[in-house]
Amino acid sequence: MSFSVLRYWIILAACLSVISARGQGFLDKLMSRYPAYFDTALRESDSLGIQIMYTQIDRSRNNTPVFKDFFYHVDTGRYFYPASTVKLPVALLALERLHELGIDRNTTLLTETGYEGETPASNDPTSPDGRPTVGQYIKEIFLTSDNDAFNRLYEWLGPAYINARLDTLGYKNVQIRHRLDVILREDQNRRANPGRFVDYVNRTLAAWPLRVDSTRYAPRTDVVDGVDFSRKNRLSLADLHDLLKSALFPASVPASRRFDLGADDCRFLYRVMSELPSQTRSPAYDTSEVWDAYVKYLMFGCRKGSLPPSVRIFNKIGEAYGYLIDVAYIADLDKGVEFMLSAVIRCNPDRELGDGHYTYAQTGFPFLQHLGEVIYSYELSRPRRVRPDLSVFRCLYDK
Repeated sequence: MSFSVLRYWIILAACLSVISARGQGFLDKLMSRYPAYFDTALRESDSLGIQIMYTQIDRSRNNTPVFKDFFYHVDTGRYFYPASTVKLPVALLALERLHELGIDRNTTLLTETGYEGETPASNDPTSPDGRPTVGQYIKEIFLTSDNDAFNRLYEWLGPAYINARLDTLGYKNVQIRHRLDVILREDQNRRANPGRFVDYVNRTLAAWPLRVDSTRYAPRTDVVDGVDFSRKNRLSLADLHDLLKSALFPASVPASRRFDLGADDCRFLYRVMSELPSQTRSPAYDTSEVWDAYVKYLMFGCRKGSLPPSVRIFNKIGEAYGYLIDVAYIADLDKGVEFMLSAVIRCNPDRELGDGHYTYAQTGFPFLQHLGEVIYSYELSRPRRVRPDLSVFRCLYDK
């Protein structure tokens, strides 16, 4: 093995997460220092289904990130409904697929129909000129977690492609098998709409027919409160954490697990993941209804108002069937603080699904807010040998 190749693998190994014995108890001890925030959560962590992953990030002299992971009750075998967090890998796959096809993300995407239950899309009122595009759908996914935007990407890529590509990337236990916020049968969700990309004079650049997902998925026994979720979407917290890391720090993961994204794709991704509703012109939001922390649960919960201008949160949330989830990279660009934090909590004390009696406001949002605040406070005081250069995460927004 040549010296250059050996040096590459040494640097790559230094970038990979280090799991230490300390990683299993650190978060427990840290939360126990704040009984007013976490006493109930620590006492009832099992019934609340709490899982937490926290990654410290230090930098070498050449600004290479070095990761150290800490865990609290992380269990890849314990099912939780991933809700809107499935939009994260689909958004990444959409950008990757465009890159492979050589099609710009601002190209018009026309969704057509070919099977019962499908709906067409030839316009998007949220875009600057009314055209539906992959870029605009991805923006809506991260700004407000828009369900229709996700469904259009699901219909373009198709579940067979989505799951096969994630499997190739090493995400063997992920299953993304249905659209969101629409009631469809399994045979309908296994079919992906026909459609095409067209240019400004309506000339077809690429087209595809109706596709059927004939994948024989591995059998599952995922049951929540007596309800069978075995044919629902599945995505563990550990996989979500790794997906976010791969998106934001691609050089820190093995090449076989990286998404094929160009430099412009990454800049776009950093911008839309951290952009706030008050910083965009399209869509134009009423910030009294869609406030800046609308989808920033860690550190802010359901609190309204403005975020500190130097704090940027690159994240994806989920909320459904009593589960609250947030997977985030949080950076204070002025103070040189950065870390990753992912968490899920279950807010369904009566164990009845579908009755709407979820304790998001009483239990879930306060927990995620306080967790983010405590970790951020700890990071402010944690010594660093090298101040990180976070300039790559400084983005220009619409306004």
